[in-house]
Amino acid sequence: MAQNYKPEREAREERGRVRGYQARRAVHDTQVKRRKRDNLVAGAGLVVVLVLLVSAQVFYFSGGPGTPATTDTASDTPTDAATDEARTLPSPDVAENRTWTGTLTLNDIPLGLELDGARAPQAVASTITLAQDGFYDGIICHRLTTEGIFVLQCGDPDGTGEGGPGYAYGPIENGPADNFYPAGTLAMARVGGDGASMGSQFFIVYEDTTIQSDDAGAYTVMGRVTSGLDELKAGIIDAGTVDGSSTPAVETTITAFSVQ
Repeated sequence: MAQNYKPEREAREERGRVRGYQARRAVHDTQVKRRKRDNLVAGAGLVVVLVLLVSAQVFYFSGGPGTPATTDTASDTPTDAATDEARTLPSPDVAENRTWTGTLTLNDIPLGLELDGARAPQAVASTITLAQDGFYDGIICHRLTTEGIFVLQCGDPDGTGEGGPGYAYGPIENGPADNFYPAGTLAMARVGGDGASMGSQFFIVYEDTTIQSDDAGAYTVMGRVTSGLDELKAGIIDAGTVDGSSTPAVETTITAFSVQ
């Protein structure tokens, strides 16, 4: 019977191959672990970036001038997100350089209006076009301020303070030089510091209010409420806001908006 053995050289080569395999395996395992670690780090970094971006967006919309978190201006943030992309800004000529009359109905409360197409032609052209197109029907009034500044803000199709008609415009028209907005003033909301950010959002001043101008100037006054202000205060304003917010306690919806 022949003896079963390997020559010493073959044994050394075999051990070398085993050690080479083990070394390659160790390198492979290390690379796999490193990739997993790098992916985890990259994922964590991405999460941090997303959180920072979201935080910045929230801060921009909820901490800027005129938003629910403050009471020092009457602006909000009309944008063209989630709106009709085909809608275009009407020409100021649509305002016909004249006074328009109409009725804005909030819940069951009709407010008589006059819109000054001579002093605020772009704002009036935009507003009457949106009203005639039915854009405002069913939109809520999302913001009510009751301390220092006395306004009810409406016209955001998203109901968040961030929505608009799909376009933005400027510059500011007919802004009061003394920063005084008497009760009944109807004015356009905008992004703080940006005079070219008006859209569909507007505010009704229900008590005499001083609103300080910002870097962009004052706020476009497009008209006034001629009747129904007392009923608005009794039916909506006097109920105040939901605790800790600027949301009207009485849910307020634009049920009709007609102009002629």
